Amino acid sequence: MSSTARRARVRAPELSGSGGWINTEGPGPTLIGLRGRIVLLDFWTSACVNCHHVLEELRDIEERHHDVLTVIGVHSPKFEHETEHETVVCAVRRHELRHPVLDDPELSTWKQYAVRAWPTLVVVDPEGYIVAQLSGEGHAGEIEALVRELVIEHEGKGTLRRHVREYDHSEPPRTDLRFPSAVLRLPSGALLVADTGHHSLVELSDDGRTVLRRIGTGRRGLLDGGPRHAMFAEPHGLALLPPEVAAHVRYDIVVADTVNHALRGVSLATGSIRTVAGTGRQWRRGADDFGAAREIDLSSPWDVAWFGGRIVIAMAGVHQLWEFDPVGESVAVLAGTTDEGMEDGSVDTADFAQPSALAVSPDRHTLWIVDAESSALRRLVDGRIDTVIGRGLFDFGLRDGPAAQALLQHPLGVDVLPDESVVIADTYNGALRRYDPATELVTTLLSNLAEPTAAAVVADLDDDVYVAVVESAAHRVRRTRLPPG
Repeated sequence: MSSTARRARVRAPELSGSGGWINTEGPGPTLIGLRGRIVLLDFWTSACVNCHHVLEELRDIEERHHDVLTVIGVHSPKFEHETEHETVVCAVRRHELRHPVLDDPELSTWKQYAVRAWPTLVVVDPEGYIVAQLSGEGHAGEIEALVRELVIEHEGKGTLRRHVREYDHSEPPRTDLRFPSAVLRLPSGALLVADTGHHSLVELSDDGRTVLRRIGTGRRGLLDGGPRHAMFAEPHGLALLPPEVAAHVRYDIVVADTVNHALRGVSLATGSIRTVAGTGRQWRRGADDFGAAREIDLSSPWDVAWFGGRIVIAMAGVHQLWEFDPVGESVAVLAGTTDEGMEDGSVDTADFAQPSALAVSPDRHTLWIVDAESSALRRLVDGRIDTVIGRGLFDFGLRDGPAAQALLQHPLGVDVLPDESVVIADTYNGALRRYDPATELVTTLLSNLAEPTAAAVVADLDDDVYVAVVESAAHRVRRTRLPPG
């Protein structure tokens, strides 16, 4: 990651993208039409967790300077699925963006601005000149200072135009679920769903259709308390604690509360929620990464699983696995170097690329991991990380066959079937895939799904296996019988 600030005066190229505009009416804004305002261009892609961090960093700046600053998202895809306009529309709604977003599937604006990394921020002054280009995340302080400086400079020159403009961001009809991301079968047989877009948890009947209760207000925030008062921010993964551990700590479920950078504990009996790890702040390099759980910053925990006598955390934001001891109330790094990549080896030397889902084998000896950005299936066995499916950060597709040649596309879910084979929610392929460790073959079980983000085994009746498939883009959980055999 690098940054360049205060370049020589270069006129900002006009914006263009064949996918059109989202959150605007008509042809969309132009830089010429925005003269007199400060413009912040955010080059992002929907799959990138670092881009998600920047979206959160910009919320306060955008609100604080709404009379002088216009934020424009430029969606610049990495994956094939991200070139589809509906994918971008879903991403804009999923992250509750209110500013205009240009869909640029052919990367035309990306190329005009010579962007090289996701995310990248470009600041354009009121006269239409580029004054800063910053790559990576964590630049909120620099952006804030630059905006204040530009306001003073251009008010003095008479080139600043203050006014407030609201853009169209119409919402789809309300549904029981909104961009759900994870599902967990409870001891009662009911299904607990991370209702990510509604910032809450929902308990459904075993068929996935009837809402039994909702936990959380549905408003974005970080607040402990009862089920009608507590708040989450885009919760994702869910894990059930062993009964003896749950009895000791007095909560049953651990929730990866992703945008709050926290783990939350939920009591099934009362629906009450309390923060059990994290401070609400995002972990940065140089910060402590072990110690008392409530005093250590986390970074976009995406999934959680009980493995090896502790909760393992897929810490997507820093490309690592962490561990949380709910009894000792401590956290520590388990595996990964924080470098984004796909390097196998010991837990101390292995690299991950946005680990996003975890599942444990029936013998409790293997932890299965999906690495979303490398489109890979990995496993942790006896202190070593190995790759089963996947080749690298830019190798993706839809291909069955021997695991060494098979391809996935940004998978976000994983579970283990009764026969010890692995089922993968292959999100950007819209498919449910299966890897058989015995034959080392990959097959497709289901296709034409709407961005499946999780699949959990919910019943094993004789020769029939049923899974609950979370179709995030369709706002539903579907109970599905897998094909025989």
